[in-house]
Amino acid sequence: MNVAIIGATSGIGRRLWEHYSSGHNMVAVMGRRVELLEEMAASRRENTLTYACDISEMDEFDRALEAMTGELGSLDIAILCVGIGELNPVLDASAEIETARVNVDGWTNAAVGLYRLFERQGWGQLVTVTSVGGLMSAAMAPAYSASKAYQINYTKALQRKSNGTGVVVTEIRPGLVDTRMAKGDGLFWVMPVDKVASQIVKAIARRRRLAVVSRRWRLANYILRHI
Repeated sequence: MNVAIIGATSGIGRRLWEHYSSGHNMVAVMGRRVELLEEMAASRRENTLTYACDISEMDEFDRALEAMTGELGSLDIAILCVGIGELNPVLDASAEIETARVNVDGWTNAAVGLYRLFERQGWGQLVTVTSVGGLMSAAMAPAYSASKAYQINYTKALQRKSNGTGVVVTEIRPGLVDTRMAKGDGLFWVMPVDKVASQIVKAIARRRRLAVVSRRWRLANYILRHI
């Protein structure tokens, strides 16, 4: 298979790259940190293609996507797991705007570009990694929780749009994961990234519409949806 991972230099994206590139897949990875991309390419040259880009710079992402499709020819799975999230207790406007620029503007441009690619092909699976945090309002990180709510609803809209097209849209909705995105004191139910990545791989293979990971967070997700 040809697999693309947008946001692959750390956290969940990195673990997913490790999984897919260990098989007989060709994996295209995108991220901002050139040195990490170079390290990834050097470790698995035979089946890793790297593209340095910042999704908040939309022209930059569009060029990277065009280059990727030119090299791969077609794409089977695209995993969109890029984003930022900072605690902002003083409600600094610039931090809120930057979060929205990445998690809403840049994310939307990437989702549209990938969806249209699959639509032209007539097949493929778009996977968005959102967050259970999108179901609650976080006073310490308003833009983050709001942006994740946006991603959840945008993904649902793409799922409806994809009916009858041959395109599968899968939403992965994690709870707290032990990555650099998990910030703050008193965090609970923080899941190991390896366990989360393993469950994501299974959900993608089953072509699920929604997978909340892990089991404890499924309960939290249910409660938050009904309060």
